[in-house]
Amino acid sequence: MTPPQYRQVPAQVDLPALEHDVLDFWRDSKVFAKTLEQSEGRPEWVFYEGPPTANGMPGAHHIEARVFKDVFPRFRTMRGYHVARKAGWDCHGLPVELAVEKERSR
Repeated sequence: MTPPQYRQVPAQVDLPALEHDVLDFWRDSKVFAKTLEQSEGRPEWVFYEGPPTANGMPGAHHIEARVFKDVFPRFRTMRGYHVARKAGWDCHGLPVELAVEKERSR
């Protein structure tokens, strides 16, 4: 048995350029739209995420939450579920209004 042939990998890789190439491929090939089309009619899996907030300082826990919001829908899509991702935005009303009023009263 002959070993598989792989193309040579350069020692130095321009990761930002590589990421842009991948994103261009996904956009041009409409990969995300195709996953939604292919899973149409399959059992739905819904991920109710908490909205991001416009107040407070960002922290490491925001990164962790973003990872979960990305990984679980991808995993369920790969398991055959229809996962229509629709992110919302909510500024949590009163806490933001109070912060704005505090800032304006200075």
